[in-house]
Amino acid sequence: MERTNPRAVDLTAFAAREVRVEAPISVVPPRAVATENAVDFTDTIKFSSPLVQFSEQDRDNARILPPGATGPHGAAYKMLRTQVLRKLDQLGANSLGVMSAQSSEGKTLTAINLAIAIAADPARTVLLVDFDLRNPNVHRRFGYEPAVGVDDCLRLRRPVQEAMFKVAGYERLTILPARERVEHSSELLMSPATAEIVNEMRMRYANRVIIFDVPPVLLADDALAFARYLQAGLLVIGEGKTRRDDVTRTFQLLHDLPFVGTVLNGSREPVRTPY
Repeated sequence: MERTNPRAVDLTAFAAREVRVEAPISVVPPRAVATENAVDFTDTIKFSSPLVQFSEQDRDNARILPPGATGPHGAAYKMLRTQVLRKLDQLGANSLGVMSAQSSEGKTLTAINLAIAIAADPARTVLLVDFDLRNPNVHRRFGYEPAVGVDDCLRLRRPVQEAMFKVAGYERLTILPARERVEHSSELLMSPATAEIVNEMRMRYANRVIIFDVPPVLLADDALAFARYLQAGLLVIGEGKTRRDDVTRTFQLLHDLPFVGTVLNGSREPVRTPY
């Protein structure tokens, strides 16, 4: 088979539970400047939330999609978006956990870019939540260090609005970061506080889609602890990284969770036109 650019995208396999997207990189962009502005973080309520300025260069270095999910890789994520939303509608669900079997397989970048692609739909708003409490990384992708994180909301019962931030240009996307690594994170993810926060986020707005960045399934028991609060899952598989046995074990452990599909991250196969 011909091999080509490592950013090539193969969209033909989603019906067989697979979409191919570009590989992530581990570059952390320089810290962005945060300012206080009144911005919309939901459909109808205005709240004073930090507005992070994110330069085009930093965005490109982090391989994060531009606002509106434009650019050379936007079409692939929009295809993923449309098929994920169709599956969620069939399930009557509005929340999705993006996960992987092991670490460094691209789940966080996939969660971010999928959230951006969904937010490009004028009929949807998106809340991206970092529940990888062992390795919180979403905020660092945007060069932002929050004063309050979802970990504080869980442990100290701080209002989630205090932890949310917006990124300039991404109008319908709101991010709820985790601020720091949490000891005994699986116990926290099983706590009544987690149940209350997740239920509140899911029930507040009818057109909101919630994307959870979930810890790697086989790294610890965090993903299993949190799975009870998920309505659906999307599994990210790293080409050349994820072992077949790890994928099988992941599906076995999460057999009660509906999976809307898998994403093959870092595909080097050429783009093929669907038939």
